[in-house]
Amino acid sequence: MDDEHPVQIRRADAKELIDLRHAVLRAGFGREAATFPGDDDPSARHFAAVCDGRVVGTLTLHRSRWENQPAWQLRGMAVDPALQRRGIGAQLLLAAEQSIANDFRARQLWCNARVPAIEFYAKHGWAVASDTFEVPESGPHVKMIKRVGQQVR
Repeated sequence: MDDEHPVQIRRADAKELIDLRHAVLRAGFGREAATFPGDDDPSARHFAAVCDGRVVGTLTLHRSRWENQPAWQLRGMAVDPALQRRGIGAQLLLAAEQSIANDFRARQLWCNARVPAIEFYAKHGWAVASDTFEVPESGPHVKMIKRVGQQVR
């Protein structure tokens, strides 16, 4: 990833994201563990970071609820470990936020963030909204939230 090998963020089909999700988020489990309920829902929004024709980052938004109000749940965010800390995750978050910025029904984002990712999300305006809890086979998590307004920086 450099000037000769730029990363492009684009909408994607869920099937394009499974290999990277599996490698980064579900290693040691069957490939099917990287497919989430709702991935095939027409309202799901899947994003891919692509470099040289290869998916190097993923993010999915599923319609959901937060505190009994319409919301979007961020799921399956992953960046190729060799390319982490180069802004790909930030680009994916921005694309996701821009995609819902004018959704008058739901501008609330939430996710179950792995504890090591809290600092990343916080740097991008997310707030911790729960105590730490254990997700079987994935480790400690917290719920994090972000409200997206009509103006996304």
